Amino acid sequence: MTHPIITFNHFTFKYEVQAEPTLKELNLTIEKGQKVLIVGPSGSGKSTIGQCLNGIIPNIHRGEVSGSLMIDGQEAFDLSIHDKSQLVSTVLQDPDGQFIGLTVAEDIAFSLENDGESLSEMREKINLWADRLELSDFLDHRPQDLSGGQKQRVSLAGVLINESPILLFDEPLANLDPKSGQDTIDLIDRIHEQTGATTIIIEHRLEDVLYRPVDKIILINDGRILFDGHPDDLLKTALLVENGIREPLYVTTLKHLGLDLTSLAGLSSLDKLDLGDLKPELAPAGALPLAQEPLLEVENLTFAYREDEPILKGVSLEIHAGERLAIVGKNGAGKSTLAKALTKFIDVAGQLRYKGQDIASDSIKERAERIGFVLQNPNQMISQTMIFDEVALGLRLRGVAEDEVEERVHEVLKTCGLYEFRTWPISALSFGQKKRVTIASILVLNPEIIILDEPTAGQDKDHYTDIMTFLDDLHKQGHTIVMITHDMQLMMEYSDRCIVVADGQILADASPLEIFGQEELLAQANLKKTSIYDLAERLSLDPVALTQFYIAAEGGTHG
Repeated sequence: MTHPIITFNHFTFKYEVQAEPTLKELNLTIEKGQKVLIVGPSGSGKSTIGQCLNGIIPNIHRGEVSGSLMIDGQEAFDLSIHDKSQLVSTVLQDPDGQFIGLTVAEDIAFSLENDGESLSEMREKINLWADRLELSDFLDHRPQDLSGGQKQRVSLAGVLINESPILLFDEPLANLDPKSGQDTIDLIDRIHEQTGATTIIIEHRLEDVLYRPVDKIILINDGRILFDGHPDDLLKTALLVENGIREPLYVTTLKHLGLDLTSLAGLSSLDKLDLGDLKPELAPAGALPLAQEPLLEVENLTFAYREDEPILKGVSLEIHAGERLAIVGKNGAGKSTLAKALTKFIDVAGQLRYKGQDIASDSIKERAERIGFVLQNPNQMISQTMIFDEVALGLRLRGVAEDEVEERVHEVLKTCGLYEFRTWPISALSFGQKKRVTIASILVLNPEIIILDEPTAGQDKDHYTDIMTFLDDLHKQGHTIVMITHDMQLMMEYSDRCIVVADGQILADASPLEIFGQEELLAQANLKKTSIYDLAERLSLDPVALTQFYIAAEGGTHG
């Protein structure tokens, strides 16, 4: 017999600072023990649902409420934030913002200390959850020194140890490499099975979450629920595309092959999907792109924060003029450190030549005029209060006339989907919107090489497409685009060449489609094939030819 644990009844919420409600007349029931995925584009209201559940609303963000929200039979807005925390445990998308203890063990123990448990009880529970989450070897480490996937597990241990009946995950995959993301979904699935906790996942990466089954998907946009049901039923509709959410790649490919998806059962799992006698005919795979003239030459780059633990180990590569280069690899491989070396954020041993000229002695300002760098964490770049001022800062520091500043800032804000927020304070933005502000602040300077660390993390499909279309426009104008990414679809569709990094060294330098064909390499670098490759295997097709068919059907090679 089912038992509702969360019930929204004609629930409406409007933030104090806004004129219109963010959530509008929600009617939603989540049963005890269900695993539920909430999806929606940026600004749709999905994060607000999470904040209503975990008590951030109304305890931190206040506003007007009508209707009711019941959690485990209690009116949610009558509960203190402490009482709410006993019902709902939250794992944030940015684990670094959740750490409190100086060591992993201290961080896991935090809620137990607040509850006044004895030292012996705490040690027993810490060891239990550290063992379950494969953290026993890291209990004395600083959480900040761990990889992205390990950080996620520390955050998870810190909430699981509380044994709350509801687990809420706010974009748990946002900063993880493909294999770590897959491992996280495996872990969430295992914890859900073991504990029976009601599990709610708020996430953009729909296909990655569906790697393991969910009981239902809730699609929200403009504060209203558009779908509440089984994933198979949602994938048969056009609702995801219409609302800016990426479909699984194999689903989109099947559509382009002309298959009627409404007749298929089990659409949310490619492994179980009955494709009948589908045997499409494809054009043979085309030629792969040729190398261009080198713009930046790097030889034997070496760097270590600690002498006995090198991060970069004699890295040599060329970046070609006007190309789109993807740098991929597992968390902690050295990708971001390589970008910091190229942009003079850190001093490294080795040689760098730009258009044949030695630039190893560049100042940071001189290097910035050649290479722009957009960091992965937007909070590390933002220094102004208002959005316009943040994007305008680099131009103003360079003495650009204010009328030109306004013209250039407005143009880039439109491109990044931020023009309507130009007079807003940055503090009012979501994590994904802050990311777009930082991209805009670098793009407005128009550097010849632009390095972007996870440019699309946390973005819905529409904003993802807007950003990548703009980067493609820059590419067509002759800019060289370098993207550090965990997004295999981005790598496949928007790069000409791919460098695979692991343990501070380059494992491979080839076209993306060549990389996808090397399973041992993918495993070594914590990458994974796209589901187009899996679909090609199911249909006995050349995966490169099917991928090229997909890219052409989606509108070409994007540049």
